[in-house]
Amino acid sequence: MGDVTHGLAPASGADRSGTKEGRAPQRPYLLLTPGPLTTSDTVKEAMLRDWCTWDQDYNSLVQSIRGRLVRLATAASPDAYTAVPMQGSGSFSVEAVIGTAVPREGKLLVLANGAYGQRIAQMARIYGIALSVLDFGETDRVEPEAVERRLNEEPDITHVAVVHCETTTGMLNPIAEISAIVKRRGKTYIVDAMSSFGGIPMDVHELRIDYLISSANKCIQGVPGFGFVIARVEALAACEGQARSLSLDLHGQWAAMEAGGGKWRFTSPTHVVRAFDQALRELEQEGGVEARYRRYQGNQQLLADGMTMLGFCSLLKKDVQSPFITAFYYPPVEGFSFQQLYDWLKEAGFVIYPGKISAADTFRIGNIGEVYREDIARLLQAIEDLRFW
Repeated sequence: MGDVTHGLAPASGADRSGTKEGRAPQRPYLLLTPGPLTTSDTVKEAMLRDWCTWDQDYNSLVQSIRGRLVRLATAASPDAYTAVPMQGSGSFSVEAVIGTAVPREGKLLVLANGAYGQRIAQMARIYGIALSVLDFGETDRVEPEAVERRLNEEPDITHVAVVHCETTTGMLNPIAEISAIVKRRGKTYIVDAMSSFGGIPMDVHELRIDYLISSANKCIQGVPGFGFVIARVEALAACEGQARSLSLDLHGQWAAMEAGGGKWRFTSPTHVVRAFDQALRELEQEGGVEARYRRYQGNQQLLADGMTMLGFCSLLKKDVQSPFITAFYYPPVEGFSFQQLYDWLKEAGFVIYPGKISAADTFRIGNIGEVYREDIARLLQAIEDLRFW
């Protein structure tokens, strides 16, 4: 394992540039997943205080979070965008956008290459939204040329939705190239950036995204409990009365927060919001999105190189691989058992994910959250120690 961890500097508790030591003794394992993920002790500690949803201090905190999210999403034109938190998991926020933004006479094109693109299509079907699905399979990225052909074939399409990082495999889709095609035809552009926002540089204004969706418990490294939508104000303002749900009315949530100075329409996850505020502070302290992106990239590169040395093969090619989660084929070893690997690693202090594609036997390892290079090195050592061969 010496070659796998070559160049790994000694950890420093105050150094957030790529290493971290001093894990809390109460933490049983690292979550090497795409979210929920391992959070810092200070994020967890932020939830120890109770908050009243009607209190001005709490609502001012919500407003501060909304403003910081917009500034995180665009430096080019923050006044053109707004942030709308929504209770529930990230899928709740995705559904809020689909059910609110697409009008009764609209038609949605879903660009799918994994389970989460297909979930968007399922939401549209349940709402009775006119739907077109362009399916690229599970292991190929969305191809802009195919998107252009579909838009030419179906000019009645009004909205286009794509998943930026498809965590089914860890693939990054080319949202900038897709945007150029979609906006040239005047369509509304929806990007599910659940597992990428806050962990990779992007600007929603430059990308001409109308609705970007993410969640508290992904790259910003908060805890589960709410998602959020970064919406172009002009697009969202035009959605009044379009929602197909009361609690998932994105326009209604936005209007209530604007009128109430940060007041949520229904009971908000107060502790989770406070933890998210702390997570945003820690993102800034780390050096912002660019610094976090470099840490995630370093984690993923060390993971991929180390797994290759141990005889594992990555599912995806490097040019489409995200820095957030990596899928690996089962090794060509007689008697390999994912459950055995999972149980062994859990005992060693790590939790990984099973595979999610139907075409091959795979498992997935995430490297986002409060995870550093020495954590990946320890994981690789634990896998080597299992000795499948």
